[in-house]
Amino acid sequence: MTPVEAAPRRITPSPREAPPPGSGVVLLLAQAAVRAVAAWDPDDVSGATADDIGPPMAALAEAAQRVSVGGNPDLAALPVSVPARRLLDALRRQILDSTAAGGYAADDAVSACLAVERVHEAIEADTAQRFANRLSGSDALPLVVEVAHDMRSPLASILFLAERLRSSQSGPLTAIQERQLGLIYSAAFGLSALAGDVIELARGDWLVDQKPIPFSVADILRSVGAIVQPIAEEKGLAVRLEPPDADSRIGYPAALNRVLLNLTTNALKFTAEGSVEVTARPKSRTRLEFAVQDTGRGIPPAVMATLFDAFRRRQRPGDFTFSSAGLGLAICRKLVASMNGELGVDTSESGTRFFFELDLPLASKM
Repeated sequence: MTPVEAAPRRITPSPREAPPPGSGVVLLLAQAAVRAVAAWDPDDVSGATADDIGPPMAALAEAAQRVSVGGNPDLAALPVSVPARRLLDALRRQILDSTAAGGYAADDAVSACLAVERVHEAIEADTAQRFANRLSGSDALPLVVEVAHDMRSPLASILFLAERLRSSQSGPLTAIQERQLGLIYSAAFGLSALAGDVIELARGDWLVDQKPIPFSVADILRSVGAIVQPIAEEKGLAVRLEPPDADSRIGYPAALNRVLLNLTTNALKFTAEGSVEVTARPKSRTRLEFAVQDTGRGIPPAVMATLFDAFRRRQRPGDFTFSSAGLGLAICRKLVASMNGELGVDTSESGTRFFFELDLPLASKM
């Protein structure tokens, strides 16, 4: 089959031109591709011109033509430099416009649109597989770090705007709006913390506080509780905090806060009813055991072997997975180890408990 040639930008075929006798789905796709190129606006994709998108559009139309006659698209020939989804949208739009103008039979238009959708699905599946392959290869961590960097700026904007709205700087809020903003803030804060964790994972620079400093354990627990409370309220779950009596300690508060926030957020995510309890109980004069206990359904045995792996594949589609990548728990374990502790887990059908012990000397009253 002859590839479709892109028309120069100055040529704009009339949508009312009657197709030659005997035309069908294949001709419809070919002519729609030419029209899509002719009508292309450089603003659609970062300044890409008709000359830029001509070859990839031709490849997409060729793939759709193959699908329309029962074949399979040649994924190796499909575009990667210009977003294929945007090109397919332009192709689909031209098919519908040409058909609406009376140029093609409705059956041909439906078949052509279905062929375009099949190509779209094939590209999405191929992209997902290539991404999964990268995650299992040597460039997995740099890839995730790149995504984390891209996440930080928009998340910072969301946090800033949500905080301004929560403080009523833009006017009074209803109770429902306050709860919704709390959920937005909690979700954005968690993602922002995760993005920072990923970058620190790449650098190996685990402890933000380079030296132990005095801090309040109760303040950390309250901070974690305040962040996750909107999530808990939305799910109808109770969050219980139990600080120690001897509260002022010397240690690494930033790392401890990050670990407890991550574990508590996970616990709420995988608990349908009941409660999540965050405790800091003394084991000796200087040693505390921190624990996050939920009343969820527990972690499946098949997941336990790879629970703390930074990157792991899902089980069967639709099967229960405790974490989408295991990255958060891997970071928690490294942070706990950096504080000279060891993160452990007990799980059963009635709930899961993550725990670790830290040596935190008493500090003078702060």
